[in-house]
Amino acid sequence: MILVDSSVWIDFLRAIQTPATDRLSVLLDQQRIATGDLILIEVLQGAGSERDFNFILRLFATLPAVDIGGSEIAVAAARNYRALRARGITVRKTIDSLIATRCIIDGYSLLYSDRDFDPFVAHLGLRSASA
Repeated sequence: MILVDSSVWIDFLRAIQTPATDRLSVLLDQQRIATGDLILIEVLQGAGSERDFNFILRLFATLPAVDIGGSEIAVAAARNYRALRARGITVRKTIDSLIATRCIIDGYSLLYSDRDFDPFVAHLGLRSASA
């Protein structure tokens, strides 16, 4: 399963063509993607109108949903954050640590365009769905 980060969804919904949004288009046709609760909130917060908000809700309702958080993931995300911090890398957003950790633990690949995920790929085993 491939989880798609809000960084990709936001570009996709704004019709911004990037390698990640091109990949998302292909994956949507193949129905191989899922979304997460924290990703949903990030995307919905950026909705410009009630119409856009409802469109996003309908779109995400067609996808399998993954609960990102929980106490097990919170502890593991904190450990991952500390492991990266020990390497001199600071992850800017707690949500990104949670998303990356959920993917690592459950074996999901992550499609993203947010550079904060790169250290999780390089050092902690997160699988990128970019290729």
